[in-house]
Amino acid sequence: MKKIICILLSMLVLGSASFAQNKDAKKPAKKEAKPVKTETPVQQPTPSTAPPPKVGKGKTKKDGTPDMRLKENKEAAKPTAGPLKKDGTPDMRYKANKEAAKKK
Repeated sequence: MKKIICILLSMLVLGSASFAQNKDAKKPAKKEAKPVKTETPVQQPTPSTAPPPKVGKGKTKKDGTPDMRLKENKEAAKPTAGPLKKDGTPDMRYKANKEAAKKK
């Protein structure tokens, strides 16, 4: 009985020691050096001025893309190439869907 208790006690001590925190976690974070200003200004990328193509005739959002909350925009965005699977993706077993994928 004493052997079993000693074994369980040693397993408990060794098990709790394995869950100790790393020494790196206790150290405070080092302060990063501030970036040095350069004389040449960095150019910011400019957004594209051309609006994206419209899918439907319905209302659009501020950025020019169709508002997909409206029924008329949802219907205009549906693919018309060929048969679809249950989840709505094109069934690639059919020739019409394969040709539509090659055109893109």
